Amino acid sequence: MAHKRTKRRKGKFTIDQAMTQVMGIFTRNPKKTYNYKQLSKQLLLNDQRDKDMVNNALHNLTEQNMLEQVDKGKFRLRERAGYVNGIIDMTQHGYAFLTSEEIEQDVFISRSDLGRALDGDLVKVHIYPKKKNDNRLAGEVIEVIERARETFVGIVEVSKNYAFLLPDSNKMHFDIFIPHEKLNGAEHGQKAIARITDWPEKVKNPFGEVEEVLGYPGENDTEMHSILAEFELPHKFSQEVEDAAGTIPANITAAEIKKRRDMRGTPTFTIDPADAKDFDDALSVKTLKNGNLEVGIHIADVSHYVEKESIVDQEAFDRATSVYLVDRVVPMLPEKLSNNLCSLRPNEDKLCFSVVVEMTSDAKVVDEWFGRTVINSDKRFDYDQAQAIIETGDGEMKEEVLQLHDLATKLRNQRYKEGSINFERDEVKFNLDEEGRPLGVYFKVQKESNHLIEEFMLLANRRVAEYASRGGKYEKEVPRAELKAAKKAAKTFVYRIHDLPDSEKLESFTLFIRKFGYELNLGDNQQVAVSMNRLLNKVKGKNEQHVIENMALRAMAKARYSTKNIGHYGLAFRDYSHFTSPIRRYPDLMVHRLLAHYLAGGESKKASKYESRCDHASEMERRAIEAERASIKYKQVEFMQDKVGQVFDGVISGLTDWGIYVEIVENKCEGMISLQGLVDDFYEFDEDDYKIIGRHSGKEFEIGQPLKIEVTNANLSRRQLDFKIAEEEDGHA
Repeated sequence: MAHKRTKRRKGKFTIDQAMTQVMGIFTRNPKKTYNYKQLSKQLLLNDQRDKDMVNNALHNLTEQNMLEQVDKGKFRLRERAGYVNGIIDMTQHGYAFLTSEEIEQDVFISRSDLGRALDGDLVKVHIYPKKKNDNRLAGEVIEVIERARETFVGIVEVSKNYAFLLPDSNKMHFDIFIPHEKLNGAEHGQKAIARITDWPEKVKNPFGEVEEVLGYPGENDTEMHSILAEFELPHKFSQEVEDAAGTIPANITAAEIKKRRDMRGTPTFTIDPADAKDFDDALSVKTLKNGNLEVGIHIADVSHYVEKESIVDQEAFDRATSVYLVDRVVPMLPEKLSNNLCSLRPNEDKLCFSVVVEMTSDAKVVDEWFGRTVINSDKRFDYDQAQAIIETGDGEMKEEVLQLHDLATKLRNQRYKEGSINFERDEVKFNLDEEGRPLGVYFKVQKESNHLIEEFMLLANRRVAEYASRGGKYEKEVPRAELKAAKKAAKTFVYRIHDLPDSEKLESFTLFIRKFGYELNLGDNQQVAVSMNRLLNKVKGKNEQHVIENMALRAMAKARYSTKNIGHYGLAFRDYSHFTSPIRRYPDLMVHRLLAHYLAGGESKKASKYESRCDHASEMERRAIEAERASIKYKQVEFMQDKVGQVFDGVISGLTDWGIYVEIVENKCEGMISLQGLVDDFYEFDEDDYKIIGRHSGKEFEIGQPLKIEVTNANLSRRQLDFKIAEEEDGHA
């Protein structure tokens, strides 16, 4: 695979940057020794001042006891010993790694040293000096401090005297013993959820009981419910919650309307996916006498219907988010709320919480208002219908749609100009039959109609966050000279934050993309963002596009919820929140309640209480995303089941010590070629050059390389595809 020749890096960099880059190399290669020349070569440096800075960094790190000098001019990572607490990250092979905030390097833990620790557990580990010929920091689990989970999904095996649950997860290496009286109706071969109840001393397997029977493997509902259970997510509401939701009054009284800003006469519409059932946002627009546009961003007023600390509210808090699997939505709120009372259906009066802004023709906000409203949507568009109006300039409510499209385009352009990063990727979707079997794969592409909605949702989220961060004041109320003082008076609020990227990860990413002839400007934060956008545009359509996009995302911090407003780096917003989806995100419901409280002149709420809720919401969001990915992977493997033996064009998407990951071009299904299956040579993973190389032939495999593969196996239970390199017509691989 041909690439542009990599240019060596020139110019000065700081001692902090040098120490970060040098430490990154040692951390990834804990057993190796380096001198400053070897390090400079790895960092692609040829300027003597930069090399001298590397030398200074080595001595600084040695003084800080991070490195040790083993010979004149030669350094390695200092060995550590003692006790640390951390989280177990189990591998499918039975061994694990400990990740801990107390040390930078992960700790290897062999299967025999794990004791009873399970994946995700918080444990105490004794770190001991490295064994001879072992380049890893190693340790032994001394104590399980806190279990990550107690329930597991698996297949029930029933014999005459006892039963076991065989967990689905390849990271759970213990079968759970189930006494017959604890089977709770589970039959041999069924999938079930079991809870560990006891683990007696000197007994190999934990004891448990079946909590819920899911059904037989291979059935669509069984498998989707299994995925939800795997991530400890519910798949149904209790009858108690459904009954409580059923008692919520549906009528809108005249007295309630009188309390609100009546916007039923303003042209209003919704744009949602064609198959959507809950319409939680609407847009309105009208031209003012001064020529400016008044734009209303109307969000379903869930807080009106869901009483604080009610049983429905507690259930919504516990779930924290709706979960979107391939074939279904598992809602945060019962259907009466999500698809009825709080759904902004056309030609019905609906209660909303709104952000109303006055905008100039160049998309500048000159006035704003927040508050409760009543609306009546004139039209329900799906994205394709709205897109047709944008493309043709014709259709129902064309003037309103085109006005908002023009403003959205300007908002989007300004956002990118200010440093917002364009991580826009096609979504994998499936055509499913009535039983949920995948008939085909397609990709959902974002178009202007999607961007129209996105920009106004971003605008509303941003304006609400700015209001809270200014101590509960509208922008026009705070002169620029008093802005700093207003920020100090900020009230407790729920923000959506995105930290700056980790400098070490960015350095690693930069070294990685240089192998493809690309560069990243690691100047200030805005320069990084602008450079990242440029890179993402350059790789579009290239073989390496997918892997570079994935690696770029990994270099970024993860967005989360917090009361500590550090801004949103990816969007380049100093203030950002989530206000626009209280039907499906509990943080938005918290934002609505806090905003209403502050608009009424309320005092600041206790931050610690809301920070704890933010942590919970962030964790549940992570689980929901992982469940969604698992459902996509399951359907991809199911789709490929009848294609075993077929040959496809692929692109290498990942490399590891054990295999080559390849993504099929036409459907983005990813599988692995095991290195053990490559019998023409002995292949090894070269981590420094990020290649897999044949020891005798010198044959190389690298990221982004095209490769014809043959599907050899589709393992549904493990959601895993196995490939081999396809043989050419002449019989050679």
